[in-house]
Amino acid sequence: MDRVWLTLGFVALWVVLVLLMWKGWRGRARRQQDVIGELPAVPAEPGERILEPTTGLYVGSTIAPSWQDRIAVGDLGYRATAELSRYRTGVLLERTGASPIWIPQESIRAIRTERGLAGKVMTKDGVLVIRWQLPSGTEIDTGFRGDDKSVYPLWTNGTGEQS
Repeated sequence: MDRVWLTLGFVALWVVLVLLMWKGWRGRARRQQDVIGELPAVPAEPGERILEPTTGLYVGSTIAPSWQDRIAVGDLGYRATAELSRYRTGVLLERTGASPIWIPQESIRAIRTERGLAGKVMTKDGVLVIRWQLPSGTEIDTGFRGDDKSVYPLWTNGTGEQS
């Protein structure tokens, strides 16, 4: 009988911890809402594509310059398989099971590689990170771990043009 009570106690503790994490995530989203604001809408016609789509994993977005201050607003905090494309007018990140993210060209501050972002740590230069400014004025870093990392130089060379 002692084992039953011990097992029930651990299950109850686990449920309480999960509820506290969920409450913390919702609180973080509430605190970040004004800082993040509305994301740019995906244009109906994004224009000429200058980099072919590459597949991978959207690892999340963080408030710059902190690589661990994950954004919890909307579905920005959830990892998802994704496809990243570059257009003359911006970058489109189409995520499976989540809304697409449009990063207008004039909002992009830097595109670089990093070892990690949003709690996801990889090998050297394992994550492609796009720093951009939201309409609210807040700068965020959006991370993408590509299936084919050989395309990273095309993204980070400054122009994004394929040769």
